[in-house]
Amino acid sequence: MQTGRPPRGMEQRTRDVLARLTHETDVWVASADAGGTPYLVPLWFVRHDDALWLATRPATRTARNLRAVRRVRLALGDTLDVVLVDGDADVLTRAEVPGEAAEAFVAKTGWDPREEAREHVWIRVRPRSVEARNGEHEMRGRQVMRDGVWAVAAARAGTDGTVEREAGPAVR
Repeated sequence: MQTGRPPRGMEQRTRDVLARLTHETDVWVASADAGGTPYLVPLWFVRHDDALWLATRPATRTARNLRAVRRVRLALGDTLDVVLVDGDADVLTRAEVPGEAAEAFVAKTGWDPREEAREHVWIRVRPRSVEARNGEHEMRGRQVMRDGVWAVAAARAGTDGTVEREAGPAVR
């Protein structure tokens, strides 16, 4: 596919990824059981500190898979403008989730799983690699995070017009 546009540079791609992780609410969550059977489901998420946070019921296939096999892939967008996040997942109980992460989730989604009558668990995803591409012409240079470290720090405009540097959710 030719778009007529040059590929975005690494810094722009990183800024775009961080913006999407901040503003988008829905993410596709791919997990697999111990036998390798894949499962895909959409969930709400929030980026807080060095992780992405999701919530689901403890008996769901996603929660069961991620307790058994901690690897997860998240996907934002469509096939022409996609962000793929591979990470390590932890499944936490209501008592184990940090209050700040839960509050960030509530502020973004408007839903508080802690107030549900039926129990929910929290999934903390620590990104290990992130790919961003907007069309086939961006296949080269698509890896904006590798081994939990962003390829570049992203510049973004602060609310007062200053330029801030953000390293993103670096994970070691």
